[in-house]
Amino acid sequence: MTTTLLSGPTVEPVSLAEAKLHLRVDTNAEDTLIQSLIMASRLHIEAALDLALITQTWREHRDAWPRSRTINLQLRPVQSVTAVRILTDDDEGHSLDPDAFILDGAANPARLVWRGTGIAPASNVAANGIEIDFVAGFGDEPSDVPQPIRQALLLLTAHWYENREPVEIGAAAIVIPGTISELLSPYRRRRL
Repeated sequence: MTTTLLSGPTVEPVSLAEAKLHLRVDTNAEDTLIQSLIMASRLHIEAALDLALITQTWREHRDAWPRSRTINLQLRPVQSVTAVRILTDDDEGHSLDPDAFILDGAANPARLVWRGTGIAPASNVAANGIEIDFVAGFGDEPSDVPQPIRQALLLLTAHWYENREPVEIGAAAIVIPGTISELLSPYRRRRL
């Protein structure tokens, strides 16, 4: 399974002004650095939790439908599925009827259930023969992101702002504060 970003978020979950207020920075000299730390913090949290914080569009490739007729999508929360295509050897693909699926986008993990009769459609392509395009994220606005995640993002931005020294491979790294992990704990995917 491969997941590819088609279009990223248009805003970050916290603004430059919010981050500067949190950091108690009142000059513009490090705005570029702070903006890059906000983005890095968002990307870190999204990757650690399999989340999309602000609305973004993704494509997930699958080899085949599982026997369970349910595909667990890699990211959550999923707002909508915009297309499901079955590819053929000649790189042609055909879109499947959206009514053939049920999306449970709030589940952990989000899932797409084939509700058609019989066996779910198969591709004759050996790898990545099924493409699923979907929109994920809590919403379009920073205020749509749960406040504990926004607070963790501010704390992580501050941590990286204050700890800029390079880390030598093999040397002890500076550990991310436990407070950040505790704020994010309710959003972790539970694995058995």
